[in-house]
Amino acid sequence: MEKGNDSEVTEFILSGLTDRPELQVPLFGVFLLIYGITLVGNGGMILLIMTDPRLHTPMYFFLSNLSFCDLCLSLIVSPTMLLNFLAKRINISYTACAVQFSLCIAFADAEGLLLSVMAYDRYVVICNPLLYTVTMSRQRCKQLVAVAFAVGVLDSIIYTYLTFHQSFCSSNVINHFFCDIPPLLALSCSDTHINEIVIFVLTCCITLSIFVTILLSYVYIISTILQIRSAEGRRKAFSTCSFHLTAVVLCFGPVLFMYLRPTSSYSMDTDKVASVFYTLVIPMLNPLIYSLRNTEVKDALRRAMNKLLTNS
Repeated sequence: MEKGNDSEVTEFILSGLTDRPELQVPLFGVFLLIYGITLVGNGGMILLIMTDPRLHTPMYFFLSNLSFCDLCLSLIVSPTMLLNFLAKRINISYTACAVQFSLCIAFADAEGLLLSVMAYDRYVVICNPLLYTVTMSRQRCKQLVAVAFAVGVLDSIIYTYLTFHQSFCSSNVINHFFCDIPPLLALSCSDTHINEIVIFVLTCCITLSIFVTILLSYVYIISTILQIRSAEGRRKAFSTCSFHLTAVVLCFGPVLFMYLRPTSSYSMDTDKVASVFYTLVIPMLNPLIYSLRNTEVKDALRRAMNKLLTNS
């Protein structure tokens, strides 16, 4: 659907993940399964952490908030994507698109910041274990989580203003399955050069601050672990960080690929695949990463199941 140069866009059309008819139904089944696993996995993780007193520790408090971010990201993106597989086109109002865009930025930023907070938590527990309960007090943990979400909200407001302050007067067809920065800027008939620079700088600042925090935390962690004489002690110390490191790699790979590139190298089809990973696949994998090889989570799940069977 094309608009004239003198008319303003009041709604957008999401083109979806693919325009190949033979892939619509199979992909719908795949992503419906991913959506279901994400809801059950993250919802179950939050509920398990809330109800099991043995999981009332800083690490699992941060993990419950990470699961909340993953759950929200999936709820924001997945429904429109699934509808796109069943309908020829999905119309989304200008306001709804801006809201979806803003919420995605907020929760994605908060998730990255939470991962850096979790790295700091691992640093304190391994490098300063005697001060752990004082340093990572309940109040301090709440403050760190509040800062992560506050930065995410502030960043989303800036991004939303910079993106939707543009004029969309040539086309309203978004070549994507949700409202994201690159396809929206591609539709603008205004000069987006300054906006792109500001967005790039902000993304670099936030990403680098997260990366530096995680990197420094693990430099000190590895240095401390290597000083442990016992091989069993080193193994246990490394095992407490392995889940977090896996989540960091999975989270930052697609995000760095998406946003830290010059616009001249953008390929919408490639960006769609990267977006699938950080909005749908990673939220599904995170609860699996933190539960499949985590004995504390598995024990808590076993206790919860036994309690349910006993009560029934």
